[in-house]
Amino acid sequence: MSEKAPCACGEAPKLIFACSGAADAGALADQAARKMTRDGVGKMYCLAGLGGHLPGIISTTQKACKILAIDGCPLNCVHHTLEQAGFKDFLHLQLADLGLIKGQSPLTDENIRRVTTPATELLAKGTTP
Repeated sequence: MSEKAPCACGEAPKLIFACSGAADAGALADQAARKMTRDGVGKMYCLAGLGGHLPGIISTTQKACKILAIDGCPLNCVHHTLEQAGFKDFLHLQLADLGLIKGQSPLTDENIRRVTTPATELLAKGTTP
């Protein structure tokens, strides 16, 4: 049996699951999560693996100290995927609540900032607004 490699961050990670849908809102959620990962705020993690119930993805998610779901539109696919995988205790950010409407929110640096700023604050506080 092989020994499991320790987390690179040294502590339980803050995981970010983001919509990556085909619309502009999905692109915004995805790019915001990627920027937050680059900035060291948390680690973007695989929503498809979670939805596929892959044991390694589920196990790592269970060990997270915080989980943030970033949904691009009111369908809340990320939220539902986390719940379907058995997760109930997570933070949730819906882009429509920020005034970023699917089909009307181009992928710009300003719009990405409009997502990363409250998402970063949400992870820091650890509670839903």
